[in-house]
Amino acid sequence: MMNKLPIDLKEDDVEILNSPIGLKYLFADKRTDVGKALRMATYEIELRSLQAKLVDLQNWIIREKKKVVILFEGRDAAGKGGAIRRITAHINPRHFKIVALPKPDEEEVGQWYFQRYVNKLPKPGEMVLFDRSWYNRAVVEPVNDFCTQEE
Repeated sequence: MMNKLPIDLKEDDVEILNSPIGLKYLFADKRTDVGKALRMATYEIELRSLQAKLVDLQNWIIREKKKVVILFEGRDAAGKGGAIRRITAHINPRHFKIVALPKPDEEEVGQWYFQRYVNKLPKPGEMVLFDRSWYNRAVVEPVNDFCTQEE
């Protein structure tokens, strides 16, 4: 009698699991979890493909002197930082910057919130990733008692 695997594997799945990435996840733990190994390997393969496309995008931005802003919104611990790390893992650090502005200082409190971001916008051939935007602060500032209701 033949033991059946806990999941039905397609030919593509077997190919992924037999790849170096798939084998890495198959043997990562003492107890083999084929489903988890397949999910992790598939994720890593897709991530690598998307990261290669980001390198191509950045090369185009540099070559064509384009300006790109990428904005990340979401609640605290929603995964914005992890997404930014994955995006920037393989692109040229001389042509992008990450902006995560802190609480406004004394001078900035009296300004429009957008003013804080103007100097952070990209130059030609550059990409800027904003970890939250100026309008998100309309909610975050009062909730965290960084400003009064009137402000």
